[in-house]
Formats: sequence, structure tokens, C-alpha cells
Amino acid sequence: MGYVSAVPVPQPRAAATSAADSSRRSLAVALLLGAVGATVVLLSSGRIWAEGRAAVGGGTLPLNAEGSDVTGVPTALAIVGLAALVAVFAVRRAGRLLVAALLALSGAGAALASFLGASDSAALDEKAARTTGDTAATVDALTHTAWPYVTVAGSLLILLAGLLALRYGKQWPAMSGRYERDGTPRARKAAVVDPDRPEDLWKALDRGEDPTR
Repeated sequence: MGYVSAVPVPQPRAAATSAADSSRRSLAVALLLGAVGATVVLLSSGRIWAEGRAAVGGGTLPLNAEGSDVTGVPTALAIVGLAALVAVFAVRRAGRLLVAALLALSGAGAALASFLGASDSAALDEKAARTTGDTAATVDALTHTAWPYVTVAGSLLILLAGLLALRYGKQWPAMSGRYERDGTPRARKAAVVDPDRPEDLWKALDRGEDPTR
């Protein structure tokens, strides 16, 4: 009596479906990370990053510096990241790889600039000099808020979106793919000629067709 081996046979359709699902998931995650990260960077860059007091006459004047006062790099790179996130779907092959790299680099650059700005005092010293009219004025009791680190976190989300685009971007669909034409002329469908209708015969002759075929 023979036995039939129950060895599972790989199903190409199942493998293709799994790859498509993985591609869609990576695409959705990259879009979410990039959009949320850029939004966080843009919002947190407008918050107060540093606070202090400058001596004025016999008293002190409270001062604060927003993220945009400390450095404009994170905001600029977040905008670049958003543009790159959209451009990923407008290009293919090597172009997509370059745009994905730009997306990742914009996130890394924004994170680095935000981290360095977390301990910056130059922005408040400059504001103290303008406010007091004393170019040698500096800020005392300097403190920093958590907003620079929130900006770092948002920048890292942009970086992760770029890394996902580098890893899985070649599997993602192109935004303009469905609208592109390869330039090949399309075959014209021959009109149906009814031999019992004289007007059809004349129209066929006008088109240069043989109405008897």
C-alpha cells in the first residue's frame, strides 16, 4: 500500500499577495512617519526652546527664544523632507533612490541641528544685546525646555521614513505611472460598415477604406 507525501507546494499567487501586502504596509508606514515627523518638527520649532533673564538697570528682564530663533535648519529640512516624501512617488528607479536618500538625510540633518540647538545660548544672548542696547549683555539663569528634543524625535521619524523608502521604495507604485504613455501609436478600431446603408459606404470611402471587405 503506497503513501502520498503531504509536502506543501509553494503557491506563487500567495507569495505575490504577501509581497504586495508588505509593500503596502511599508508605504503606509513611511507616509505616516514622514507626515507626522514633519508636522512635529514644524510645530515644535515655533515653541520656546530657551528662557533666561538679562540685567537691565537695577533689575532683570525675562527673555525667551523660540526654536526658529535658535536655528532655522530643522524647519527648512522638514519642508525639504515633505517635498521629498511626495517626490518619491513621482520618480522611479535611480531617481527614487536619490529622493529617498534626500528624505533620510533631511531627517538626519534636522535631528542633528535640533540636538545642537538644545543647549544653545547664543540666540538669547543676541536678544539680550538687542533689548538692553548693550552688545556685551548676556543672559543669566538660562534654562532649556523639552521642545528641542521633541523636534529631534520628529526629525527621527522623517529619517525612518527615508530609510523605509530606501529599503522598500522600489516596490512602491509610481504616482504618474498610470498616466504615462510609451509613445506607441494605438491601433484604430475599424468602423463597422453596414452594406445596406449607403451613408456607411460613403463614409468608408472617405476614410480610404474598402467597404466591400
